[in-house]
Amino acid sequence: MRKAALKSANPSNKMDVGAELLASVREMKLGARARVHHPEIPEFARARLSSGLSQAAFAALLGVSVRTLQDWEQGRRKPSGAALTLYKIAERRPEVLRELAA
Repeated sequence: MRKAALKSANPSNKMDVGAELLASVREMKLGARARVHHPEIPEFARARLSSGLSQAAFAALLGVSVRTLQDWEQGRRKPSGAALTLYKIAERRPEVLRELAA
């Protein structure tokens, strides 16, 4: 393939990629285009996080698998019965779960 075929058909569309990259880096350093994300934490994950327990420890304490707990935290399933009651305790009194886990 010839070099001429690789070049842009319209020379007025030339971009100085190096200059654009340098400008982008300067903007990032200044925080000019920084994006801040504040993801919403599901209520079940908040309860677990407030107790200070890992997913594995929290799941063991509730008597469910880690996968089930993950399903609850990601909104794919809802707990029922005793698990829902334990979740409410974890939400309102996380120190009780920490005491039980110790």
